[in-house]
Amino acid sequence: MTWDQLDARLDRVPGTVSAYLGRIGAAPTWTRHADETHYAASTMKAAVLVALHRAAEAGTLDLDAPTPVRNEFDSAHPGAPRFSCARHYDNDEAVWERVGGDAPLRWLAERMIVRSSNLATNLVIDQVGLPAVARVWELAGARHSVTGRGIEDFAAREAGVTNLVTAADLAALLGALAAGAHAPGPLASPAGCTAMLDVLFAQEHREDLAAGLPEGTRIAHKNGWVRGVRHGAGVVFPGDAPPYAIVVCTTTDLADGGPSGEDEDDACRLIAGVSAAAWAARRDL
Repeated sequence: MTWDQLDARLDRVPGTVSAYLGRIGAAPTWTRHADETHYAASTMKAAVLVALHRAAEAGTLDLDAPTPVRNEFDSAHPGAPRFSCARHYDNDEAVWERVGGDAPLRWLAERMIVRSSNLATNLVIDQVGLPAVARVWELAGARHSVTGRGIEDFAAREAGVTNLVTAADLAALLGALAAGAHAPGPLASPAGCTAMLDVLFAQEHREDLAAGLPEGTRIAHKNGWVRGVRHGAGVVFPGDAPPYAIVVCTTTDLADGGPSGEDEDDACRLIAGVSAAAWAARRDL
């Protein structure tokens, strides 16, 4: 299948499908509406992860220090009451079992990525601050992505404060991590980038991008979903070709998966199909 044929196929999908595909450090092989903004869902958690590790490298936070686990957070909307997360809407019971106790930031960051825990995400944001996350997007070269609030901050959402991503910006962020693991880059030291990639490699939600790859293929990735939205963003490391960034963002009625994200829906299958096409072309990107 040529990229023009894939574009024609995606043109028939209701809603908006954006994509970015290209080797790390090179011009993209194929893009589709790559600068179109989408609601970020949980893909913004990758930028939060980077902000945390940058703070650790700067010495302002200790990844292994015990952090109180609570479910109450300041809203990004000035004057709004504090907000909390809904336990039934989260994806990781392990974090909730620690409410009232404490947990290391390193562990919370891992749960934020590998199980996409909303509670862990807000706890990490509470430590690093939203300006630090904005700085990560800036350093990665992102042009349109915004992390304006925490998860389930409904007062801020109603006031128009939101979280947005584009396929190009997510590719820039994850591509910078992959490149930074081998040479000093804008986001973190090589050791820091490697540590973050290791967390992204451990992703347990594998029903979209990873589903389009052969079993055992290494992919450092983060996905995100709410009803009407499904995204997959990652860097694939084939054994027989250079690594490549692949991002597919969908805002479509095909994304009907529930809050757990465990069940495949048509949007998952669409993203897996794009991932399979990229894998088939990996030597020619």
